[in-house]
Amino acid sequence: MKAVNLKRPNEIALIEMPPPVRGKGMARIKIKAAGICGSDINAYRGANPLVSYPRVIGHELAGEIEEVDADDPNGWKPGDRVVVDPYLYCGQCYPCSIGRTNCCEQLKVLGVQTDGGMAESFVHPAKMLVRIPDEVPWTLAPIAEPLTISLHAIHRGKLHKGMHMVIIGAGTIGVLTALAARTYGAEPILIDIVQQRLAFAQELGIAHTINSGTQDVCEKIRSLTKGRMAEVVLEASGANRAIRQTLDIVAHAGTVVLTGWPKEHTLLPTDLITKKEIDICGSRTSAGEFEEALQLIAGKKVDAQAILSKVIPVTQVPAAVRELSEHPERYLKINVAFE
Repeated sequence: MKAVNLKRPNEIALIEMPPPVRGKGMARIKIKAAGICGSDINAYRGANPLVSYPRVIGHELAGEIEEVDADDPNGWKPGDRVVVDPYLYCGQCYPCSIGRTNCCEQLKVLGVQTDGGMAESFVHPAKMLVRIPDEVPWTLAPIAEPLTISLHAIHRGKLHKGMHMVIIGAGTIGVLTALAARTYGAEPILIDIVQQRLAFAQELGIAHTINSGTQDVCEKIRSLTKGRMAEVVLEASGANRAIRQTLDIVAHAGTVVLTGWPKEHTLLPTDLITKKEIDICGSRTSAGEFEEALQLIAGKKVDAQAILSKVIPVTQVPAAVRELSEHPERYLKINVAFE
């Protein structure tokens, strides 16, 4: 079968490899569509120390079940349309015991610590599949995965109607978070230094955007919130300066959610955290948000089609990864069709 493989950093190719062998409790899936994620780009660059090589990339996956246990307790049958929950957890550690499988002590992410599914066929635990609603086409189904990241951050921040949510970083996760925040009745404020991304967000109906390179972020947020500042701030860029700034733009008694991955440690003034009694929480991947994400896409409450820059065949993936590495500003989201 064909698969997209990273032999080592900066060396990516479409290769032929043996199809996977299915074991008990597993489902063999014919991959129909996949998404190229920022983590795939980081793996290509060699920027993620968790990635081991060689490695098949891809964790935003949608496909059709080809083979599954006849007595599968989940009721899966051949022909079922599914997305893959790509976060493999041990089920034994403390986080797993309280349902927070996304921060499992032994967590393995497809395309990072274990092979991903950017391939014609893939085997995955049947219990970690989620049914795709009929209204969702193959090309949009992989967007459910990054949307779960946004939803998990929203849940961690306890966002609800009437709140302002500042989102730093107008990439895929940031834009999806802004769109999802509106479904919660909140008012998103999106920050970035790339004006093209902010302009695109405005086209999607995100009314409030701030260019941190040309505008006074604190003053703008103070004006938009009538002095309160933001009840929830999501840092999705991973920039140290932006992480530090979250404490200035969050409201007293507000919450800062950290989902970006900085390359270096960030020094934070703990006196300000105490003074404003800020809740600071991490938000890693997702846990149980796939069904909600798929329903938002199916009901067009989150316009997944609008963020899809283009769809390419699997033969073009190596070139697309190289282009995204060199020019990340050119596309918001590229998905891959296997037919």
